[in-house]
Amino acid sequence: MEKDNKKGIVRDFFIVIITALVTIIITTILIYKYGMIKSGNSTHSNSIIGKTINNIASTASRISGEGDGVYINSELFKIREKLDQLYIGEIDEKKLVQGALEGYVSALGDEYTEYLNESEVKSLVENINGSYVGVGVYVANNTEKNEIIVVSVVPESPASEAGMLAGDVIKKVDDVEYVGNELTTASNKMRGTEGTNVKIVVERDDKEINFDITRRTIKFKYVEAEELDDNIGYIKLNEFEGQCADDFKRAYNELEKKGIKSLIIDLRNNGGGLVDQSLKIAEMIVPKGSKMLITKDKNNNEDVSVSKNDPIVNIPIVILVNGGTASASEILTAAVKENTNAKVVGTQTYGKGIIQGVFLFDDQKTGIKVTMQEYFTPNYNKLHKIGITPDEIVELPEEWQGHASVEREQDTQLRKAIELLK
Repeated sequence: MEKDNKKGIVRDFFIVIITALVTIIITTILIYKYGMIKSGNSTHSNSIIGKTINNIASTASRISGEGDGVYINSELFKIREKLDQLYIGEIDEKKLVQGALEGYVSALGDEYTEYLNESEVKSLVENINGSYVGVGVYVANNTEKNEIIVVSVVPESPASEAGMLAGDVIKKVDDVEYVGNELTTASNKMRGTEGTNVKIVVERDDKEINFDITRRTIKFKYVEAEELDDNIGYIKLNEFEGQCADDFKRAYNELEKKGIKSLIIDLRNNGGGLVDQSLKIAEMIVPKGSKMLITKDKNNNEDVSVSKNDPIVNIPIVILVNGGTASASEILTAAVKENTNAKVVGTQTYGKGIIQGVFLFDDQKTGIKVTMQEYFTPNYNKLHKIGITPDEIVELPEEWQGHASVEREQDTQLRKAIELLK
């Protein structure tokens, strides 16, 4: 009994000490914060003080269990203390916080999971809405070499007119060097105000090439269609954004009225986009009840997307693909290839078999893009870092490889598709 009383006294003593320490810390930080913000408005001040109290309370609540949280807060406090004591420049609090958030997420090592700042959220919205101001290139991170590679160039864009090609490796933007894991920053640097110039240095065939390109509005044309000879329809899907599934349906209906007997779907240099748009197009082609996509989350929970409607496309199909065919484009290709008699022509696809979700925070200006699922073909084939092998492997002539568009008489892949449909 005496021992229990002693333990109780010791416990109460430590509770008093911890309570006093927490009180001192809160008081000190509030005084420090008040000193920093006293010139601001009261609403902003209350917000900062409230966040400070919440942070301290959160830290105190984790003292007994979550050592990592205490360590992070402790280290950040030490760093900020030294900066305030020694740093001779101006401290931009917003930039420090943003940098910390970006670094925290990027440390996962997944090039597709990233913190989205205000400009990045704005760029994302612009893409979905169908236009932006920039040079007109689609870029990706070559993770093996940590390089920014041009996946495709928008036809008739400033980049295309300047001579940039798919396969170019972007080394510098406005004299600043960038590597693969800085893809988003480099991409945003190439965007800007209409009529302004941006300097881009690329590496091609071990040589550096300098471009000075004037930015202008890039309007996305997600779907292009025409009728070829021999009653062959041709639909090119440039990206799965906006309402491209509706555009595809409209384009196909117009071609059907013209009496087409077969169809070429061109997915070359289509880097993906919205998965739901890809699946809606697949559902127009594959038989009702067909598996179109299998996804698996971090807990190995599977979700199977199944076609619920009868197809509207009931004619022979050839799909054109290449190394720039990625993500949602590969979903469509695999769904059609494994559920119909369609043939795939071209070269090995890119091999992006993971899906990201975008989640905006309360301010709707910042957020996070998270890799949340891996996907598999209807026959359960793995795609990530593998890609899809065409039924007919056909290379373009060497002088046309990497170009945004190819002259028809030189397009060996298109010619092969036409040959198969005759």
